Amino acid sequence: MIPYADFTYFVLLLYVAVPTLILGLLGRAGWRWACLVTVAMLLLQYHELLLVRAHFPMREISIVLGFAAWQWVTVRVFAAAGARAGWLFYGALAANLLPLAAAKLIPLVSPGSQFGFLGISYITFRALDVVFCLRDKVIAAPRTLDLMMFLFFFPTISAGPIDRYRRFLPDWKKRRTRTEFLTDLDGAVHRFFRGLFYKFIVAALIEQHWLEPAARSGSFGALLSYMYAYSFYLFFDFAGYSAFAISVSYLFGIHTPENFRQPFLARNIRDFWNRWHITLSFWFRDHVYMRFLLAAARGKWFRSMHTAAILGYFLAFGLMGLWHGIEPHYIIYGLYQATLLSGFHIFSNWNKAQRYWRDGLLSNALAVFITFHSVCFGLLIFSGHIGAPPVQHYFAEIEQADCHEISGWVWDKYKPKSSVLLEVWSDEQCLLAISANKFRKDLAEAGYGNGRHAFRFTTPPELKDGHSHLIRLRLAEKGIDLTTAQRVIFCP
Repeated sequence: MIPYADFTYFVLLLYVAVPTLILGLLGRAGWRWACLVTVAMLLLQYHELLLVRAHFPMREISIVLGFAAWQWVTVRVFAAAGARAGWLFYGALAANLLPLAAAKLIPLVSPGSQFGFLGISYITFRALDVVFCLRDKVIAAPRTLDLMMFLFFFPTISAGPIDRYRRFLPDWKKRRTRTEFLTDLDGAVHRFFRGLFYKFIVAALIEQHWLEPAARSGSFGALLSYMYAYSFYLFFDFAGYSAFAISVSYLFGIHTPENFRQPFLARNIRDFWNRWHITLSFWFRDHVYMRFLLAAARGKWFRSMHTAAILGYFLAFGLMGLWHGIEPHYIIYGLYQATLLSGFHIFSNWNKAQRYWRDGLLSNALAVFITFHSVCFGLLIFSGHIGAPPVQHYFAEIEQADCHEISGWVWDKYKPKSSVLLEVWSDEQCLLAISANKFRKDLAEAGYGNGRHAFRFTTPPELKDGHSHLIRLRLAEKGIDLTTAQRVIFCP
C-alpha cells in the first residue's frame, strides 16, 4: 500500500483522524496514541508477501522489523562505544547503509528478488542522522522507543520530508494542551487541502492532458513539451505528497518541516536547492558537503577552498544521484546538478569582484528564466525519458493461435471505449484486416473500457502449409506493429 496514493489509504486515515481529533480536544492525543496508530498503520502498509528469493516468500513487515533491529543495534553499539570518530564512526555509517545497498543491488544480482520495502531510503537517512548527531555530541543516546518512532513515524515513512532527530524529539516528548492541538489542527487542515489540490487536481490534470500526450511521440518538440510537463507534474505531485505527510504529522503534534518553497522562482541553482526538496538538500549540505569542507580545511587538502567547494558539490550530488537509484540517468542527474552548482560558484565569486551582474527587475527576471530552464532540463534527465521510445498506450495480446482459430484483444488507453482496427500479418504478408470490437465480460471487469476490444477469426488457409509462421498485429491506421502481441503458429 502506497501512502496518500489512492482512496483506500484516505479511508484508513479517516479511522485514524477521527479518534485523534476527539482525543486531541480532550488533551489526550499523546505519544501512546501515536505509537499505537503507527504500529497499526505499519502492519497494514507492510502486510503483503515479497519474493525474497525464488520459492521463498516473506511478509514485508518481517523485513521492516529486521531492518529496525539492525538499525537499533548499530546505533546502540556506536553510542555504547562512546560515539568516537575514526573507524568506529565509518563502520556505523556503513552498517546504516548496508540494508539500503542490499535492497538496490540484490535485484541486479538475482532478478526477481525483492529485499527492500517502500520508504527504506528515507528511514536510512534518518538513521544516518542519528549516528552523525551522536558523533557530534549534540544528542544523547536515544531511547529505544524514541529511536523507533523517529525512524518509523508513519505519516512520513515513505512520502514525506526527512526530519532530524534533534528537531523531532522535543515535539515527540511534548504534551499538548487543547489550545495547542487546535493550532496544530488548523495547520493540518490547510496542508491537507493543499495536498488535495496539488496532487489530485493539478498534477492529475497535467499528467492526463499534457504529460501522457507528450510521451506518445518521439519528436524533438514532444520531448521539449515533455520536459516542461514532467517538471510541473513532479513538483505538484511530490509537493502534494509532502503536504499530506506534514498535515498528518501536525495532527499528532510533530511539526515536520516544509519541503518546498516556490522552487521555480529561484534566481540561481543554489537558491533552487534551498527551495526544492529542502529537507533532502539540507541533509546533504549539513552531513556531506559541510563535513567535507571542514575536513578539507583542517587537513589542508587543497590550496584553494574553491577547489574543495567544487569537489564537495560533486561528492554530495553524486551521492544524491545514487540515493535515487543506480540507473545511469540518476547518476548523470547528480553530476549535472553538481556541474551547475560549481559553475554558479565560480561565476558568483568572479562577479563579486567584477560586479558584472547586478540586481534589478530585468536581471532578476532573466536569472529566474535561466534557472528555471536549467532545472527543467535536469528534471528531464532525472525522468529517464531522453532516448527512451515513445510510451506505448496500446495493450494487446494474442491469446490463442492454432490451426482452427486466432483470438485475442487490443485496447487503446487513450480511447478506452473505441475499437481498434487491426491488420493481421504473417511474416511479410497481410492476411486480413479486422476490428477488435467483440465484447468480453472479463475485459470490462478488468477495467479495459467497455469490454468491446476482442477479436476472433478462423485461421486462414495460407497458414496451414506445414511451416511455422510468426503472427503479429499491426495498427491499420498507423502501420505500427504491436510488438507485445506476437505468436508462432504451426499447422501440419
